[in-house]
Amino acid sequence: MTLRSLDLFCRVVDNYGDIGICWRLARQLRREHGLDVRLWVDDLVSFRRLCPQVAPDADTQLIDGVTVRHWRGQDGVYTAADVADIVIEFFACDIPPGYIAAMAECATRPVWFNLEGLTAEEWVEGCHRLTSPHPRLPLTKHFFFPGFTDKTGGLPREAALEAERLAFQSDPAAMTAFLAGLGVAEAELAATRVSLFCYPHAPVAALFDSWRQGGEALVCLVPEGVAADAVQAFLGVPPTAGAAATRGALTVRVLPFVPQPDYDKLLWACDLNFVRGEDSFVRAQWAGKPFVWHIYPQDENLHHKKLRAFLQRYAGALPALEQVSLAWNDAAPADGQGDWPARWRAFRAEMSQMAARAEQWRQQMLANGDLASNLVRFAASLR
Repeated sequence: MTLRSLDLFCRVVDNYGDIGICWRLARQLRREHGLDVRLWVDDLVSFRRLCPQVAPDADTQLIDGVTVRHWRGQDGVYTAADVADIVIEFFACDIPPGYIAAMAECATRPVWFNLEGLTAEEWVEGCHRLTSPHPRLPLTKHFFFPGFTDKTGGLPREAALEAERLAFQSDPAAMTAFLAGLGVAEAELAATRVSLFCYPHAPVAALFDSWRQGGEALVCLVPEGVAADAVQAFLGVPPTAGAAATRGALTVRVLPFVPQPDYDKLLWACDLNFVRGEDSFVRAQWAGKPFVWHIYPQDENLHHKKLRAFLQRYAGALPALEQVSLAWNDAAPADGQGDWPARWRAFRAEMSQMAARAEQWRQQMLANGDLASNLVRFAASLR
């Protein structure tokens, strides 16, 4: 039986990361797999920052071929006719009980997925595609894990992404025009360009001091609202879009918060990218440039275990990248947190090796296929 429709339920926990992942996935499932996609989102205000077309007060709206529903709560009455052929709950969010009851009433039960968060931990391979029968209803849910090996669902990636990246990076005029549109001055184009996207607790001030005192001209491009306290302290003025200042070797420039396609271009246009959460972390890997990941914090520092699992896979021959990544996430030993100037010098000396590793890693991830295609293929096999 042909799978024609899909419902994707997303609760926004990580400001932009959760909805960023789900929005990319929803559009790809619509465009490349021809599914009738409904994206249920509880926080349309956060969504609007990534997608300016979003009307935050609308119950239902059609954007890029995807029906966006404002998910206002767990109440509601549903019938079998309301249920899609594929139902995805992102990162173990609880979909409405009435919707689940309607799933059980369908003559042909939907394929039900719990799409989990991304991790490099080894146990994921054993849990990918595992089943979870409902305790009362004749329904079975499958766990589907994105990941970094061919024993997982792979990483999100649109079919045209590689061609778009290569076209942009091989066109200096297009790159210059894009950066100029964000306010980057012509004199700044020759400097080392770094994008900065992190959580508020990152040691940004210490990193800024290292760059300011260094011997290399560096331009740090920061989206508005990111690291606001450290950026304002450096600028001496409110960190609104367009604000910029140069102190020593460092120029910090505040960018407007850009839609997803432009954020990809920003990653492609920079020499180094600091990224956070899951969505920008994945996009940095497809950019094929050196990057540093700020992982979403969890209770009891469980995120440190996930960070180390990724670094073990990715940074084994890159000690400076590992040390900066651990310190950036407050995961370094207590006696290894302080000397950011020395840490940055070692990191900078290693960046050519990081660039080679980034390209090698990108090729490895391409071989695993993309998350949307792998998910649709598996769903079809269950029918």
